[in-house]
Amino acid sequence: MPTTILSVENLSKRFGAEEIFSGVTFQIRERDRIGLVGVNGAGKSTLLRILAGLEQPDSGTLIAQRGLRLGYLAQEAAIDPGRTVLDAALEAMEDLRQLGQEIERLAAAIADASGETLERLLAEYEQKSLRFEAAGGYDLEHRATQVLAGLGFEEVEFSRAAGQLSGGQRTRLALARALLADPDLLLLDEPTNHLDLRALTWLETFLRTWRGSFVVVSHDRYFLDQVTERTLELSFGHLEDYPGNYSRYLELRNERLARRLAEYEAQQEFIRKQEEFIRRYKAGQRAREARGRATRLARLERIERPREHETLRLQLTTGLRSGRIVLTTSELVIGYPASDGSEPIVLCRTPELIVERGERVAIIGPNGSGKTTLIRTLLGGHPPLSGQIRYGTSVRPAYYAQGHEQLDPKLTVLGTILRQQPMSEEAARNLAGRFLFSGDDVTKPVSALSGGERSRLALALLTLERGNLLILDEPTNHLDIASREALETVLASFDGTIIFVSHDRYLIDRLATRVWSVEDGVLRTWLGNYTDYQRQRTATSGAGSAASPASGTLDSQPRPPAMVPGIARRSPRQVERELRATEERIGELEERLNALADDLAEATARQDIEAIAELGADYEATQQELDAAYRRWEALQEELDAVTGGVER
Repeated sequence: MPTTILSVENLSKRFGAEEIFSGVTFQIRERDRIGLVGVNGAGKSTLLRILAGLEQPDSGTLIAQRGLRLGYLAQEAAIDPGRTVLDAALEAMEDLRQLGQEIERLAAAIADASGETLERLLAEYEQKSLRFEAAGGYDLEHRATQVLAGLGFEEVEFSRAAGQLSGGQRTRLALARALLADPDLLLLDEPTNHLDLRALTWLETFLRTWRGSFVVVSHDRYFLDQVTERTLELSFGHLEDYPGNYSRYLELRNERLARRLAEYEAQQEFIRKQEEFIRRYKAGQRAREARGRATRLARLERIERPREHETLRLQLTTGLRSGRIVLTTSELVIGYPASDGSEPIVLCRTPELIVERGERVAIIGPNGSGKTTLIRTLLGGHPPLSGQIRYGTSVRPAYYAQGHEQLDPKLTVLGTILRQQPMSEEAARNLAGRFLFSGDDVTKPVSALSGGERSRLALALLTLERGNLLILDEPTNHLDIASREALETVLASFDGTIIFVSHDRYLIDRLATRVWSVEDGVLRTWLGNYTDYQRQRTATSGAGSAASPASGTLDSQPRPPAMVPGIARRSPRQVERELRATEERIGELEERLNALADDLAEATARQDIEAIAELGADYEATQQELDAAYRRWEALQEELDAVTGGVER
């Protein structure tokens, strides 16, 4: 049976008059992989700090195994700004470096020693050398560079001063230090913040093969499923222990809640019957029995009704149905023009892109690959270096910015909502309440809000835009798991189109119908969700060099059929001219369909049977003409590919 390395007994913590948690009891054993979950504000970070010895509980005890080495990663990294990235990483192994220096001093002393002194020095040298080698001391710098590279640092960044790093880079450096310290128990508070998919995959592999124990706080459900084998839930001030990863925890928690609710309702029914008996017979012949029941009822230990945290209550409506084709582009070059007349900065290149109504497109790629610049380009806020972007008929975009740039830090929550859309104060308060702003929260300035609160406010504004094309940049950042799940449910039922940037693989798996991956400066498209994308990537890699970027695993169009012998090819200009005319006709037909749909709704409301029949026939004929136009458009696209031979146009 694994040895217990840390016992936690009956911990409690208060901040002023507010009790954060009480009665917290659990044990951590060797090689435990524990996920600590709960809503924002439940006290997860406070509990980690107490385990790390950085904060004291109000009551309770912690009993650690003798010599237990702890490692702790806080959400906010504190690193000496004067150290280079590599030196800061190596500092995590300072004890081992000092042991190496002691071995060097012993080697120098051995050269001048003799007799008993020499024997003593040789014995000490051998003992420390074995310890140094077993701990990987002869490979310190290699280990440090491996971990830094795995977490997304380029070799040229190893010599940069930590003070020059961004907040995300400092967090990754602090994570590298925590991993390199090689403690017996690692305490990680939101380690996946600021990691792209490549770094997330590396960290998951590292933790799965790590020989120590860890407790990790994270809102990344995919990550928790990959690395944890036990889940602690901190909720309403109490801690509950579940075997299994996050998905298993959800199953067990739902079963436990259902059982407790059944027990509560059964007891309530029992209490109701007893009270009815006591009321009926308290003054009659059975008064003595009634008094006995009243005494037993008073002593009955009442079961508390199971509580659930309040979650976001979103509603996303489009207000207007878009045409079938929502967005088309030519081949794009995304980047920034150089201000000094030199070569422009190219972030990525795309093939021709088509987004149809109802699609959910996930954009993934490493940090700095140009994902945010790409969606800003699609929105028209940032011109492409080359290429064209065209929206379809009746498309109304709505944008959620990762940095919440649309929020004025000087305005209050209430003022932000009222500026976005005029309404009564009561209506604005009701809207804020659906996004978990209650009481005095609505009068807080945006500058005083936490990251999660700003995210919820930005989502509230998004619901007011009534767009039918949602363009979302990391919409689940800063949201706790319950809020992420509420958002996913709403997005999954949204009847418009969604293009979203995300590192949240759980969200991508649930939502995406297509993945655009930005890799090595090129955007490639794949059918399906994140799991489908991974499977296709694996198949492509397994096929070796024979699989080209345009092979069948990519969501590329089938190759156009060969031209029929004896039939002359049209010139590319002739085909393009008809293609543009067909696109214009599609736009006209989609506008007509939208107008007919509005007329049909009005005729239905006034129950005008004759008008309904006439408009219905017109709608059906227009729909058939639109379908034929789309078939013609697709045929023209294939013909254009054939006559141009696939070269850039």
